[in-house]
Amino acid sequence: MLHELLLALLGITGDLIVDEREQRKTLGLAFNSHSPLSDECTFQLAPDISFLEPSERDLIERLIKLGFYYRELDRFAKKSRNLSWIRSVTTVHPLERADELSKQSRENKPSVYRRAIANGIGEILSVYRSAVLQIEQKLLAETTPILATVTQGLNKFFVLFPPLYEVILEIERDDIRGGQLLNVLNKRCHCGVPELRTCLQRLLWHGHQVMYNQLAAWMVYGILQDPHGEFFIKRQEDGDLDHRSSQEEISEKLARTSVHETSLTDWHSGFHISLDMLPDYISMRLGESVLFAGKAIRVLRNPSPAFQFQKDKSFQQTMRGSQRIRGFMHSDFPERETEIDTDLTGGELLPQSEADKIEAMLKELKESSEFHKRSFECTVDSVRAIAASHLWQLVVVRADLNGHLKALKDYFLLEKGDFFQCFLEESRPLMRLPPRQSTGESDLMVPFQLAATKTIAEEDKYFSRVSLRMPSFGVTVRSSQAEQLARSKVSLAGKANLTSDTSVDGWDAIALEYSVDWPMQLFFTQEVLSKYLKVFQYLIRLKRTQMELEKSWASVMHQDHIESAQHRKDGTNGSTSQQRRQGIRPMWRVREHMAFLIRNLQFYIQVKKPMTFHKNFKVGHKSVLETKTSKV
Repeated sequence: MLHELLLALLGITGDLIVDEREQRKTLGLAFNSHSPLSDECTFQLAPDISFLEPSERDLIERLIKLGFYYRELDRFAKKSRNLSWIRSVTTVHPLERADELSKQSRENKPSVYRRAIANGIGEILSVYRSAVLQIEQKLLAETTPILATVTQGLNKFFVLFPPLYEVILEIERDDIRGGQLLNVLNKRCHCGVPELRTCLQRLLWHGHQVMYNQLAAWMVYGILQDPHGEFFIKRQEDGDLDHRSSQEEISEKLARTSVHETSLTDWHSGFHISLDMLPDYISMRLGESVLFAGKAIRVLRNPSPAFQFQKDKSFQQTMRGSQRIRGFMHSDFPERETEIDTDLTGGELLPQSEADKIEAMLKELKESSEFHKRSFECTVDSVRAIAASHLWQLVVVRADLNGHLKALKDYFLLEKGDFFQCFLEESRPLMRLPPRQSTGESDLMVPFQLAATKTIAEEDKYFSRVSLRMPSFGVTVRSSQAEQLARSKVSLAGKANLTSDTSVDGWDAIALEYSVDWPMQLFFTQEVLSKYLKVFQYLIRLKRTQMELEKSWASVMHQDHIESAQHRKDGTNGSTSQQRRQGIRPMWRVREHMAFLIRNLQFYIQVKKPMTFHKNFKVGHKSVLETKTSKV
């Protein structure tokens, strides 16, 4: 009886203590071992035992529940730690390995978080087995009451095993994994039983080890180490991939994507926060900080080859050019803003010492026995600050962000008024005629280059990035006319491009293109440049309108002076000219109002709004520099 009881405490039934589930299985009525767990204990005494007193039967039935919980916890641990789904494909032919791995993964649904929790459960079960072994040794060495000794030796496990079994029951039933698993353990840690709280905190510690490893891979190396989609940082395209695709197909798809396109996609839309896997005790702000830090590290560790192998001489020239164009930033910034981090000119974008510092901070969190929210927040904020600082050095200092912003302001916002005034003067005779379909763009290049020769200095290295384009031109019609044409030309409806927001002059399609290199492409995207282009096209239209209004007034005044001189020469009173002036006075009043409107609109767009933005930009820029200086 003693050995039967001890074996039952370790989950092994026999003739005296039977498993109702196993009996059903032998009769073909039970579910298999992979079915959902039973809500109730299935261990019980054999019904034909008659030599036990009712009190002894009740006590044994209470004890064998521990054996049932032990067996179920052990099954969960073995199932979660099972790596046969990996080993089983090591001998398969390489061409079939990926498909086999995908098939096994779908069937077993592996989870690194469950495997970590299973390791923690294994530690608890090891303590339990040691307790059973001690009880056996004590009973064999001494003549003590069996049931009392067993109950006294396993008393603390009556508090631990039932809640642990409820945890794995919830995990199996709801298929909980990843951050959701951490949430379940964290909520159950808030209990009033010290032993149970310590046990659950240990399981949570094992789960946090996986999270810290993923954080280290992401925030130190910029690598998303999440094979089973359990981390709260996910790739954007993960949901779009066909899970049935083989590894070779996915690799070919990634290989077709260039490094440049991958970098742009990763920064803008490559990764996102999975709210389902974000633990409740980690705020959304912290999640976004982790996301930003990892993306920044990816940028710093994977520079463009053209940028990576550029010479230091070119970099120094860029720095001198950046200092020359400080007019964009004016003189409000202190002199320390133009200081250059000389260590970055010849070193890595992310020095190894900084990477080691980040890794050390995460290792300190990992070694802590408990999760401290405040320490976690401070570490994440520190890592974000380090990543942001080096990204700032890359973008603002090395890639000269201020110079690019100044160039965009000069050319897309018409800040270089002398250049565009000269360009419009030179191209005015050309623009009085409709653009030619085949040579419209090349015709404009002559006055464009002539204006550049007259007004653009050689030291303006950003002018070479600007190019003039004529993507489309032609007189378009308003929406009411478009509807009539669409009704009369049904067969051409699919080919027509008739919109209400289109130009009324063929030359209104003049466009500027601005060439940017890495890493500026991360910020000046096609969407951003298209917005600048819309502003440019509107401003150049206003500039042309203003110039034509001024030219019309100058032409009339010139003609009036000629007529006045002629009248004085002939000795006539010029009554005809005075009557003509009186007749066209309302038209000149309209011209004056139009010119007033155009001037004020230009002032608002080119001066008022940029000044407000520039003021906010200076305040943010200054605060960043003060923060960097205080840290130094």
